[in-house]
Amino acid sequence: MLKIGLTGGIGCGKSTVCHLFSELGVPIIDADQIAHALVEPGKPALIALGNNFGPQILHADGSLNRASLRDLVFSQPEQRLRLNAIMHPLVYAQIEQEINKLAQPYCIIAVPLLLETEQAQRVDRVLVIDCDKTTQIQRVKLRDQLKTEQIQAIIDSQMPRSQRLNLADDIIDNSTTSDQLAEQVKRLHNSYNFLATVRTSPA
Repeated sequence: MLKIGLTGGIGCGKSTVCHLFSELGVPIIDADQIAHALVEPGKPALIALGNNFGPQILHADGSLNRASLRDLVFSQPEQRLRLNAIMHPLVYAQIEQEINKLAQPYCIIAVPLLLETEQAQRVDRVLVIDCDKTTQIQRVKLRDQLKTEQIQAIIDSQMPRSQRLNLADDIIDNSTTSDQLAEQVKRLHNSYNFLATVRTSPA
């Protein structure tokens, strides 16, 4: 199976592009969704987070206080590294399990920090969803009601846009119209199906 690692900066529209691929029948493995499931109350990952970061990252009912954890890790880089060390091995193990269940020609593996965590070797191609920083900030403000400085801190913690684009095998420009975005997805869908066929064809 051809594995496409989909990534991009915060607010670049990764979820929108995943939805478009899904509408074409492509299986989507979402690292964020996997991470959310791993930290449900009572799960070992949540217990590990509580032990490492303290009760301030938990709500009174024992569920994860995502806002508190986000503020902690983005203000202290060493805390972000601790979080990644706990969560990433668990997330990638689950991703591999999901891949093994699939039989389609290719799949999309959506990992926001695929390049930052130097995990590109886990996929066959890197697809970067891109837009300018002003658009990023506007989208995240509308979606998450965060302040500009909070969003900027997240952007600063991620790989610089130019470096991300330089490491991409494929790029989708998500500063265009919805019709143009859909056309870019369809074009790549056809390309990925072809590549997957070539990979599995006998020599």
